Amino acid sequence: MSGKGGIAARLYRGEANINVVGRRRLWFSVAGIALLIAIGSMVFKGFTLGIEFEGGNQYSVPVSVGTLDEVEKAFGDAGVEVKTGQKVGDKQYVIKTELITDSARQTEIKEKVAGTFNIDATQISDSAVSTSWGGQVTDKALLSLVIFLALVTAYLVFRFEWRMAVAAIGSLLLDLVLTGGVYSLVGFEVTPSTVIGFLTILGFALYDVVVVFDKVQENTRGITGNNNSTYSEAANLAVNQTLMRSINTGLVALLPVGGLLFIGAGLLGAGTLKDLGLVLFIGMGVAVYSSIFFATPVLAELKVREPRLQAHEARVANRRAAVAKQATQAPPVDSDGVPIGSAAGKSAERSELAGASPRPGARPGNRPGQAKRPRAGGRPGSGRR
Repeated sequence: MSGKGGIAARLYRGEANINVVGRRRLWFSVAGIALLIAIGSMVFKGFTLGIEFEGGNQYSVPVSVGTLDEVEKAFGDAGVEVKTGQKVGDKQYVIKTELITDSARQTEIKEKVAGTFNIDATQISDSAVSTSWGGQVTDKALLSLVIFLALVTAYLVFRFEWRMAVAAIGSLLLDLVLTGGVYSLVGFEVTPSTVIGFLTILGFALYDVVVVFDKVQENTRGITGNNNSTYSEAANLAVNQTLMRSINTGLVALLPVGGLLFIGAGLLGAGTLKDLGLVLFIGMGVAVYSSIFFATPVLAELKVREPRLQAHEARVANRRAAVAKQATQAPPVDSDGVPIGSAAGKSAERSELAGASPRPGARPGNRPGQAKRPRAGGRPGSGRR
């Protein structure tokens, strides 16, 4: 019976138990190593910032002139440093270069590139982007992040408790740092769309964490009233019960984002979708991991430090030790050496009772050692007339 049902049903019943909370030291070590790598990369390598943050010029060139590599080479030959280049739609390439403030040099660069491809210089458009715009986007994003975290903390404290709020906020910060570390390691360009995507993944990560915590609260309500399981075991059961839901939610969320990234940006050439789709894809993947292997283990680590739960855990351990000791002791035996309560003892007892009982339809007889009863109508000791 316990093997019936799929993996989701077995996880929910606790039959296919995955010990997530019990191995929290392992998950903390994995998260710690990942954080060290991410922070080290951000400190020593830094980010590849777009021209919106560093300042620069943006040129639009018709795709009819040649390939993207040829266009980037033409700008390099014109004496300008190319930051990034990408194909936008089917009509133009967008080339982002270093900041050029001299208008005469801007005109010279356009003429050189146009001469390389034998087109009119008016077919190449350009615009300058200052660092102030990117700075404004960053400042507003940081302010939004602080307000979001403050509201989330207040809600979680009101809805659950402060330990769950700490675990959830820690999980959200882990998502942000690891996603930023991936951007730094791989060298993905950071644009305003990337900053917006960072704020978007927080909502997804918070939703999954709240779902798991709600089940943890349900399983651990009144946990000290019985000695069957500890808080960590009940929390681990909650993770198992919501595991398939977390995975399915993550997959359902990643599929459209993957379509946005690989189809929209990769095949259709919608470059503006690439920056947003990339950060969402990475951030949501990290959020699925942190909600399962980080948030609840952190919560359990904070909860087991409570004196009442430590005392409860000791009672559970003592009860289990007593049950194990009783199971190892020899059972009591009767006068014939047969264990009382065993199958052999019960069989012998039934046989003895069956031999002492009258057969169905038989007249009641005398028990051994009991005097015979006189017949009806006669006197004791008299014969039949």
